[in-house]
Amino acid sequence: MSRPWHYRPLVGFDVESTGVNPREDRIVTAAVLRVGPQRWKYREDNAIRWMAPTRFGWVADPGVEIPEGAAAVHGITTERARQMGRPAARVVLEIAIALADHVREGTPIVAMNAPYDFTMLDRELRRHGHRTLAELAGLEPVVVDPLVLDRQVDRYRRGRRNLGALCEHYGVTLDGAHEAAADALAAVKVAYEIAERYPAIAELEPVELHKRQQVWAAEQADGLRQYLTRQGRDATSVHGHWPLIPRQEVTR
Repeated sequence: MSRPWHYRPLVGFDVESTGVNPREDRIVTAAVLRVGPQRWKYREDNAIRWMAPTRFGWVADPGVEIPEGAAAVHGITTERARQMGRPAARVVLEIAIALADHVREGTPIVAMNAPYDFTMLDRELRRHGHRTLAELAGLEPVVVDPLVLDRQVDRYRRGRRNLGALCEHYGVTLDGAHEAAADALAAVKVAYEIAERYPAIAELEPVELHKRQQVWAAEQADGLRQYLTRQGRDATSVHGHWPLIPRQEVTR
């Protein structure tokens, strides 16, 4: 019997951007890192060490102004992006190529709130005339989303469910929040901790887990729409697409 999916290599993926609209905003920084949990050789020390044999990071010049609010979050101003960053067209292609290698290997891609990161990358690739991630890899990625998993296994917990809140809840240290590599690694660790706590999640093979998350994400969105409607609030922006918001015309 093979090891549970969270004991095998995983790929963390995260982007930081010019704003919160994945259809129109632009990538500023990104990280793709392949990691695997490894236990120490002495049984007296049961701690997990996270080994990262491959790690890639990027800074892009997005070609547009970076709003002050976004820069305050991830630390990259327009001036700094123009000085340090490389052309966005090249950067987004490199991100997709790095991910495509792992997708072809069948390694799950872990992304916190996956529709944001995957939609952002998809729109950037289309904006610059590149093939999509699935086209580069020859197949769709298998994705693990700690946000969807957490909402499924602990539906009625009150409070926020951003990455920082999930790290606190699951006992994961987050060093350098909103730095792409730190967030990517933290998302992997949270996914691992969820699988450790909930055997029903751990026992699923990645492809089946991916399919379940598609269903769960749609159900969670429907629940949120119903809640907002009961509160008399606007629910039109709530969608249940996962892990990618369907494509539409790309804004240049």
